[in-house]
Amino acid sequence: MRAIRDSGQADFGSGPLSAAAHEMYLSIVRSGGRATTEEAGTTQKEIQELLDFGLLIHDTDDQSGVVAVDPRALSASLSTAWQREAAQLLNRSATLTAELRELGDVFSELNSQGATGGKIEYVRGKDRINERLAALVDNCSQELLTAQPGGGRTADTVRAAINQDLQVLRRGGITRSIYQPSARYSSPTLEYVETMTDAGSEIRTLGEPFSIMIIIDRKVAVIPGSKDMTQAAFIKDQAVIDYLINAFESLWERAIPFRASREVPPQVLSSLRQQIVRSMAQGIGHRVIARNLGLSERTLARHIAEMREDYGVDTLFQLGWKLAQEAERAGSPDPSKNTLG
Repeated sequence: MRAIRDSGQADFGSGPLSAAAHEMYLSIVRSGGRATTEEAGTTQKEIQELLDFGLLIHDTDDQSGVVAVDPRALSASLSTAWQREAAQLLNRSATLTAELRELGDVFSELNSQGATGGKIEYVRGKDRINERLAALVDNCSQELLTAQPGGGRTADTVRAAINQDLQVLRRGGITRSIYQPSARYSSPTLEYVETMTDAGSEIRTLGEPFSIMIIIDRKVAVIPGSKDMTQAAFIKDQAVIDYLINAFESLWERAIPFRASREVPPQVLSSLRQQIVRSMAQGIGHRVIARNLGLSERTLARHIAEMREDYGVDTLFQLGWKLAQEAERAGSPDPSKNTLG
């Protein structure tokens, strides 16, 4: 809607015509619909503006004169022209989308191959690693295998993972994930497990140390590239990928199914607590034990307190002795003599 001046006239300065050109057109119409260059005087700028807009045309009988055009006829003409242009823009927009999608597919393919073009590419920096990994998972359509040690994940991380991993299932792929038992104590992780297993994903936990491993469509594998986890290796060598798949399957066979439940299976709880006792027997500090098992120090302390209560002991030494006796009666090795590996 146009603004209204105090004088009551429309402010054409904010529209397609300047106010001066608007007044010039009205003046020419009032004087009979025709004007000459001499009559226009110093208003050549407005005359040219009206010519460009189509409200004036040159007089075919006298090129020094201009003739006013009926705005209603011009309106119909412009409407048709603009509609045609709009249709062309819409068609171009649809074509551009298809073109960009095709180019994007090529970009993703080349990007996934790595700048070096080699079988293994090392990517440094968490943001770059996550960006590269997200692009690969976005194109995953057959199988996504993940082994992710550590504790539970944050709510934001879980929501992003749900959105991305569900797309793999919707494209007809399958997903299998392995976590450490500590993940069963994380509310956000339980939300992820519930959503994904209901959609058809399989998730398990394994009570032994293992490394991060992600395998996409059995074509690309991602593993840590440095001890501090600031670098990742993106592998395309098929022999190495086959080896990693076999390693994953071995872990999978020993893992226990994980469904969204606050009740931790007895065998999971037993295995977790055995690892706690083994670590303490080796003299490992609580903070390191918690980090190795993906637990918070508070959760670790709760497990230790519950074990003391269950076995009716007051000290960690007594607890270790009780567990060793129990293991001996069951015919299994003394847990205090095992290592974390």
